[in-house]
Amino acid sequence: MQSMLKNITLGQFFPGTTIVHRLDPRTKFVLTFVYVVALFLCGNFYGFGFLLIMLCLCITASKIKLKLILRGLKPLIIVIAITGFINIFFTQGETVLFKFWRLTVTTEGLYNAATMLVRIVMLITGTFMLTYTTSPIHLTDAMENLLNPLKKIKVPVHELSMMMSIALRFIPTLIEETDKIMSAQKARGADFESGNLMQKAKALLPLLIPLFVSAFRRADELAIAMESRCYSGGVGRTKLKQLKYSGADIAAFALGFAVLAVTIALRFLPDWLKAI
Repeated sequence: MQSMLKNITLGQFFPGTTIVHRLDPRTKFVLTFVYVVALFLCGNFYGFGFLLIMLCLCITASKIKLKLILRGLKPLIIVIAITGFINIFFTQGETVLFKFWRLTVTTEGLYNAATMLVRIVMLITGTFMLTYTTSPIHLTDAMENLLNPLKKIKVPVHELSMMMSIALRFIPTLIEETDKIMSAQKARGADFESGNLMQKAKALLPLLIPLFVSAFRRADELAIAMESRCYSGGVGRTKLKQLKYSGADIAAFALGFAVLAVTIALRFLPDWLKAI
């Protein structure tokens, strides 16, 4: 259990000076959205293969170690496996491979499961790159800037951006706190490893109360710290670093939309080949 907690890297920021780190956070937000759209527009493995190559190039350029990304995927293995299982056994198709009880495995089910698993893994990895290469402060500034038009309809953009940034920032903190509580409980004789699934779930109940108490205490301390520094939301607030687009951002935008266009083209590639 503790080793699984240490594998959760969502919300962590790894400082660097690479071109990916230096891109404007707004550029990274938009390109992440474009990447997600491209993933869901993929209709075959030609598109997935192309996007995988681009994702690998992005990871290489950011100099984020592959083992960090794989470590972040470990806690999600169960969710990914369940998704694959559901797609394999509950997708209707014409080509039946074999039947077991009420479960039927078809060629279409295997294809859907494979594409879904690839899509989920690439989606998670791509969004990891956003948080790995962008600090929480820059994420907040970028989100607020991109959502600025919503202020005209009285949407509290700054407050929403701050809330999301704080939530991301406190994921690693709460994981560390959980690890400390588990170590303290183990020193008092608690057992989190042995037993079946239900027994392990019951063993985790003593963790919830101290974890909730710790989370509320940290939230209260953060609120007091913000009030003592006269924080009053986004009204009249200035920024230490102003966001500015550079030539690298324009090139990144061009590359991102070119990737989207190629992905859409590859979606219809089999039909074009059949027509030829």
